[in-house]
Amino acid sequence: MTLLTRRLLKWFKKFGRTLPWRGAKDPYKIWISEIMLQQTQVETVKAYYTRWLQKFPKVESVASATEEEALKAWEGLGYYARARNFQKACRMVCNEFQGKIPSDPNQLEKLPGIGPYTKAAIASMAYRKPLACMDGNIKRIVCRLLAIEHPPSHRLLAIENFLNQHLPKTRPGDFNEALMDLGSMICTPQNPKCLVCPIHTYCKAYEQKIQDRLPVKEKKMKRPHYLISVGVIWKGNKILISRRKSKGLLGGLWEFPGGKIEALETPQACAKREIKEELGVEVSIGEQFGKVKHAFTHFSIEMHAFHCRYVSGKPKTLGCSDWRWVQLSQIPELAFPKANHKLFELLPRQNPFLKSNQKMIL
Repeated sequence: MTLLTRRLLKWFKKFGRTLPWRGAKDPYKIWISEIMLQQTQVETVKAYYTRWLQKFPKVESVASATEEEALKAWEGLGYYARARNFQKACRMVCNEFQGKIPSDPNQLEKLPGIGPYTKAAIASMAYRKPLACMDGNIKRIVCRLLAIEHPPSHRLLAIENFLNQHLPKTRPGDFNEALMDLGSMICTPQNPKCLVCPIHTYCKAYEQKIQDRLPVKEKKMKRPHYLISVGVIWKGNKILISRRKSKGLLGGLWEFPGGKIEALETPQACAKREIKEELGVEVSIGEQFGKVKHAFTHFSIEMHAFHCRYVSGKPKTLGCSDWRWVQLSQIPELAFPKANHKLFELLPRQNPFLKSNQKMIL
């Protein structure tokens, strides 16, 4: 064990964060925490992690649940492919490994949703396999320690070699978690607290006084912005909702049907067209009742929402995987995207077309 590693682990023992999944010996708990932590802040994950384990305490409970139940428990956490892949992986564990999460890193990586980082995290923390994790925090630390004046993606081999050089064979999980905590608490993206860093004497960036400009940022593509139009389709006091196909963004979630507004198309015309293409029904477009903005990781949207009166046609799964007529009281039972949630509080308690002042537009 190198001196750098000794100092890091000593600091971690004294100052490491207290987290709900810390110290867990159950590979399942380590696995679900790491899946939730992908692209998501620790503070957000804490509550979801606790609720998830209450509902799904073991691999078998996830495997036997419906996709809808899993997505509802995941609702609001985003990146829903994580939940779908996790459930598929749990079923594989039950079917192919008798319910035991494999300790072999090569077998772990064959499970849906487990890439190199997650494989290393599970293997090192649950099974003490000597694998180094490489997340954003850890890459930032190593870029500063080595004074790498290139974007991390350009020097992955150098970063990996450094980590393997200092990875202790007896405590690889603690080493990985210590670096994660150091990146979160000390070696932060802006204004790193170098003077209290337990390994700053090994840091070339600190020595050269260039820690504030490292790591070099990756070039980012301009994030596109889309205009979306959706319809809340009324028939009596029920509304028609559709379920997205399992693959792709927000797959498996329920939503108010709609889609992207095409060039030279009005939001009203878009809602009517998308509803016809998605569900095969004819509607009359009423008044707009909401306009919400929502930012995803790689793009943003502005959603226009209209009250729609059902006219004719039996709903079909043309551009969706399912459809359902529901009462407003049933909506909280189903998993919807966050952007749709922003419309919930704007919905009236009953069919607005029963009121004489509701105007038809199309």
